[in-house]
Amino acid sequence: MYDDMLSHILKQEKKVFGIQEQYPFVYVAITNQLIKSMFKKISGFAIAATLCASLTACSDNSTSTTSTTNDSTTTVPADSMGATSTEAGVMVGGANMVPSKNIVENAAGSADHTTLVAAVTAAGLGETLSGAGPFTVFAPTNEAFKKLPAGTVDNLLKPEMKADLTSVLTYHVVPGALRAADLKDGQKLKTVQGKELTVSIKDGKVMIDGATVTIPDVISSNGVTHVIDAVVLPKK
Repeated sequence: MYDDMLSHILKQEKKVFGIQEQYPFVYVAITNQLIKSMFKKISGFAIAATLCASLTACSDNSTSTTSTTNDSTTTVPADSMGATSTEAGVMVGGANMVPSKNIVENAAGSADHTTLVAAVTAAGLGETLSGAGPFTVFAPTNEAFKKLPAGTVDNLLKPEMKADLTSVLTYHVVPGALRAADLKDGQKLKTVQGKELTVSIKDGKVMIDGATVTIPDVISSNGVTHVIDAVVLPKK
């Protein structure tokens, strides 16, 4: 590329100044001068190109730095969002039973205890079991109520059967907060209803009047609930 440029410049300069081959010394002097001039121009272009490249690189670096800085300031760690941790509890009927709620509030969240909650409401015991207590409740599941003879639950939920319903429900409630570790084989538990429940333990399974405890130690703010697989009825 440079040879072509030099040839072109020499041809143009020879034409302008009318240099002929018979004046070799003059020709050489002018040629040397033109070569120096050409190199100055080429050097100037090279320096300018280098400066442009440097400025472009700096600009790119600045943009990259700015982008990185912006990204770092807009990225917020998940831990700094102020999310609160879930309260530890026991899962019953698809709900997390937590110590900050009372026995009735926890039971109301369980899909497995809708019949029990309806019975407690019908008997007017909701306020009592939401009180200070403490209480230990043996809570039959919906499936446990289905094991009763047909029509038993519907009959107990009738307004005129409120006393009988209350007797059945309070037979599942013992004063005090008793955990599974507090229960002993052969132990007698006096209920709020007045009669006693009998505890039996076999092969590590705890039973209350023959009903098996399936989920023990559901802690509430006013007591303890133990889920059982059968409805226990007061002895006549």
